[in-house]
Amino acid sequence: MEQIEKRPVDVLFDKYAESHQNQTNETIHWICVPLIVFSLLGLVWQIPFPHLDFLGQYNGYLNWASFLIAFAMYYYFTLSPVLFFLMIWIIGLMSYVIVKIELAFGLGSLTACLIYLAIFVFAWIGQFIGHKIEGKKPSFLDDVKFLLIGPIWLLHFVCRKIGLKY
Repeated sequence: MEQIEKRPVDVLFDKYAESHQNQTNETIHWICVPLIVFSLLGLVWQIPFPHLDFLGQYNGYLNWASFLIAFAMYYYFTLSPVLFFLMIWIIGLMSYVIVKIELAFGLGSLTACLIYLAIFVFAWIGQFIGHKIEGKKPSFLDDVKFLLIGPIWLLHFVCRKIGLKY
């Protein structure tokens, strides 16, 4: 009988799942992984970006987070166009909230930076508590690309639940 070769995304999910078997750790990941993505985007968004005259009225739409998003989205697209599409919506929603925070407190303000930093630290503490409970180290300590796999690993469960092939 011929064995079907797994897609690269499934190989990555299998490897990631090795250190995510404990239900408590998984639950913590459902909370903390999205918070880490959101807070990291928010922090990077705060880094001053040079004014580019050729962008005209659209000058404020390009920032350092744009490059981070573009890199991550390209990687997701190479792994799974469906997961890429779902992540675009999630990143769009996160970006909307980041812009609302920017409008309320100002781009690069101490308040905005502290909001994102507090979320980032809280979420990473949660992640390490989850891995302590699991008894296994986080996957990204072996390979940094697993920092990008976590968010779509969660999404693949959503896809499975609703019967969407990713």
